[in-house]
Amino acid sequence: MPILETRTQQWADEAACAASARALARHAGLRNAFIELCGPLGAGKTTFVRHLLHALGVTGRVKSPTYALMESYELHAADAGNALQPAWQVRHFDFYRFQDPQEWEDAGFRELFASPGLKLVEWPQQAAGLLPPCDLRIELEPGEGERRSARWSAHTALGVELLA
Repeated sequence: MPILETRTQQWADEAACAASARALARHAGLRNAFIELCGPLGAGKTTFVRHLLHALGVTGRVKSPTYALMESYELHAADAGNALQPAWQVRHFDFYRFQDPQEWEDAGFRELFASPGLKLVEWPQQAAGLLPPCDLRIELEPGEGERRSARWSAHTALGVELLA
């Protein structure tokens, strides 16, 4: 999958991760994006998703979908007049436990990926060859202590917009 644009960030701590998530949450195009989160165990994939979902208005605990495979959230966006706009879906997937990419197909996720809404996928390589092209890939690499390196790669025009 071609990379159209990249950028790298160094996060000194979780507060920097949260700031990046808040910046991403401000993009209107995020509503229908597909974002892959890559990195080893403990890299901060779920932490980034938690901060992103809270920035989008999710309240309460954001659970890791490692065992459930998917957590779904319905969001409402307030317009300038304070009225609620129609709901939109966010689906957070974790394919860590997949042993074979075919498990993605067997779980019935093809229909969910064809539907509107934001899709956030941890461990996308576990469903290699079956996922549609992502808009944005975030590769996290742990450093010393809380430090993280985040490499953002845009793979579509929407991904480039999300990097802006």
